[in-house]
Amino acid sequence: MTPFIAELLGTGILILLGGGIVANDILEKTKGKGGGWMTITTAWGLAVFAGVVVAGPYSGAHLNPAVSIGLAAGGLFPWADVPLYILAQFIGAMLGSSLVYAMYKDHFDATEDAGLKRAVFCTDPAIPNTFRNMLSEILGTFVLIFCVFYFSEAEINDGTGTTVGLGSIGAIPVAFIVWGIGLSLGGTTGYAINPARDLGPRIVHALLPIRGKTDSNWSYSWVPVVGPIIGALIAAMLFIIL
Repeated sequence: MTPFIAELLGTGILILLGGGIVANDILEKTKGKGGGWMTITTAWGLAVFAGVVVAGPYSGAHLNPAVSIGLAAGGLFPWADVPLYILAQFIGAMLGSSLVYAMYKDHFDATEDAGLKRAVFCTDPAIPNTFRNMLSEILGTFVLIFCVFYFSEAEINDGTGTTVGLGSIGAIPVAFIVWGIGLSLGGTTGYAINPARDLGPRIVHALLPIRGKTDSNWSYSWVPVVGPIIGALIAAMLFIIL
């Protein structure tokens, strides 16, 4: 498997499971309707775990342009590889969200609230406030990327004196930190903390013939793109300084 395919598949699985929990929780007539914020944040953490396990051995499992940019800015990833990773992440995110729609189409049709339909694809602020919405995305992504720097340097000893990478074990702390970000910092914007996770599915929402849908809220769409990149760069600068 090439790094490009790994990033595409890993991000696709991330969005399939992450978008799937949102659909299961908020669309009408699903068996999981009304599960609540704990269910959503837990499932997003597990979605990250699944994506990282698949992509990790082949690409490092960035699954997020902010991760690729942050690691490159911190000197742990070549800048030349960043565009290819981001392209794969966006394609994967768009494919994953398309599969969520295909699976839950009957429930999209049964749901009258157009805002809930859009929420399956992308984030919106609970209270629109550009400064604080941006701050939410910056802080959430900063925590993620800053922790990822230390996860990426972590090693274990195999008992023979040889150090090896964390492998699939490394997916566990990443999943926990995403879960923690959602529980602690996600309530204001829905914690995109990933430009591909938000913009890719938002484009899909705009393109799909979803019955009774509203606009894709393009006036807000730049916040979950710019905010995570800023947060990633701040994390990289602090990592270099320390």
